[in-house]
Amino acid sequence: MALSCCCWVSGITSIDAPRSSLFSTFRLSSSRSSLFSTSTISTYFSHSSSILNSFIQADVSSKKFFGKPTDDRQFLCGYHDGGKKEMGQSRSTFVQSFVTPKKDKKGFTLELKDQQAEVGNLQDAGFLNAVVKVYCTHTAPDYSLPWQKQRQYTSTGSAFMIGDGKLLTNAHCVEHDTQVKVKRRGDDTKYVAKVLARGIDCDVALLSVENEEFWKGAEPLRIGRLPRLQDSVTVVGYPLGGDTISVTKGVVSRIEVTSYAHGSSDLLGIQIDAAINPGNSGGPAFNDQGECIGIAFQVLRSDDTENIGYVIPTTVVSHFLTDYERNGKYTGFPCLGVLMQKLENPALRSCLKVPTNEGVLIRRVEPTSDAHSVLKEGDVIVSFDGVRVGCEGTVPFRSTERIAFRYLISQKFSGDSVELGIIRNGTLMKIQTVLNPRVHLVPYHIEGDQPSYLIVAGLVFTPLSEPLIEEECEDTMGLKLLTKARYSLARFKGEQIVILSQVLANEVNIGYEDMGNQQVLKLNGKRIRNIHHLAHLVDSCKDKYLIFEFEDNYLVVLERESATAASLCILKDYGIPTERSSDLTEPYLDNIGDNNSVDPDIGDSPVSNLEIGFDGLLWA
Repeated sequence: MALSCCCWVSGITSIDAPRSSLFSTFRLSSSRSSLFSTSTISTYFSHSSSILNSFIQADVSSKKFFGKPTDDRQFLCGYHDGGKKEMGQSRSTFVQSFVTPKKDKKGFTLELKDQQAEVGNLQDAGFLNAVVKVYCTHTAPDYSLPWQKQRQYTSTGSAFMIGDGKLLTNAHCVEHDTQVKVKRRGDDTKYVAKVLARGIDCDVALLSVENEEFWKGAEPLRIGRLPRLQDSVTVVGYPLGGDTISVTKGVVSRIEVTSYAHGSSDLLGIQIDAAINPGNSGGPAFNDQGECIGIAFQVLRSDDTENIGYVIPTTVVSHFLTDYERNGKYTGFPCLGVLMQKLENPALRSCLKVPTNEGVLIRRVEPTSDAHSVLKEGDVIVSFDGVRVGCEGTVPFRSTERIAFRYLISQKFSGDSVELGIIRNGTLMKIQTVLNPRVHLVPYHIEGDQPSYLIVAGLVFTPLSEPLIEEECEDTMGLKLLTKARYSLARFKGEQIVILSQVLANEVNIGYEDMGNQQVLKLNGKRIRNIHHLAHLVDSCKDKYLIFEFEDNYLVVLERESATAASLCILKDYGIPTERSSDLTEPYLDNIGDNNSVDPDIGDSPVSNLEIGFDGLLWA
């Protein structure tokens, strides 16, 4: 099974897969699409807040990856022109689209029937003109040679208008962008767009277009409520196979918490049977009333499945926009940070003194989560903000459905406080904790789109990341390092796995030339916390030797003065502009203290739901 991002690169089919095999089953379905504006959403909320409130309250609410084996693939559907490779190679994304209210010249919202489209009369529907084509030029970092960029490539996708000079599209459509342009239906002029915010975990991005010519006669889309099963859905976008707008129809076949390949996250998703192809990413999905009910972003490809596509629902999109409005930037979806086990077995519940058929058992609490100070292994979570949690880790959803407990967490914002009902040693109690975004020891995406690096006498150090693993290929990384990437949790905020990527041969490092992709643990006896800490230790060292201790007890010793003298020559020989990335030129702030006593155990828990071999365990 494979998830695919539906982005289209000319001559190349985009295949994005996250670090587990399940993510590798999804493909992103966009070719880069445009975004909604927050002010339009505010306008929409003012007219339709009662609708949103009603359904939100009703809903109680290619590279290889490791994880449990599967043949299905999920892809992000996007179109790339002349690209070296597709965007989001290790992640899959879904496409979402929204509709904003149609207004008359006085600014009042017109009746929805004015822009409704009959099934056979879509070509004349005014809301189709709000869907635009996105052209993006990407320049991705070179993670193996972190001081430079890869060759640029182009892609196309879809987007739609939300008013106030804003558009919505998929994040994977504008990843590593250097230039974004959009073109309206029936127009031959492309306008430059700016990326205001990217939600990597939810695969949504917000764009703005300042040129007033682009917005003449534009009618933003109207956002609809969460659909029901078997509701009709129409996907609109600019997939491969032509340059004009494309419309496909289907029905809603499933609504549940779904794996988002691009962000390696689990959020609410709408499964549909309408065709979603590369280039559809970022385009809207409409109901029969011409309302936007989501954004198309990924498809499921397998020998055993047909026509399984996914749409980002309006609940996720509104969360993204509200987050952006509140903070002036996107901060992300929060997490509880606990590994939970289902309590279906009666003997297990009896042993834990759980009197009813409910609750989930906490097996591990992430050290970096706020819940680490209030929750313990062995606690049983029986309620979340007053909502009862079932023994299978589900909660009530709408009238007759149930949904994964993680859905309730995704409705919160970073910094929100929640009340948990737990059973500890047979005693029922209530505790308070704060939700914040998860801290990944090995990140799926690099903040700022440029990896950190430090060169010491030809030794190139950089933090381990999923893009680096993809670029280097797993076979060259070593089993122990990959095991740490898949099963280790960050012990403190700011922790990184720092590796020696390669050695630039020079007489000062004779004997070390063949080293590569090995974790460095200590410098002169001090345990390394992250790449910035390593740079600080090198700069402040006054000893005669620089003694690097690596995994498996390997030792590298350099004469400090000789290493310093050889640095300029090495940089010149290899055409490298600086010996370190710009972020490492800032002063190092020690917010951790002495961590030599921190338990060095790498841990034995999978770091993602996609790396759990059965459904008895799940991360929240």
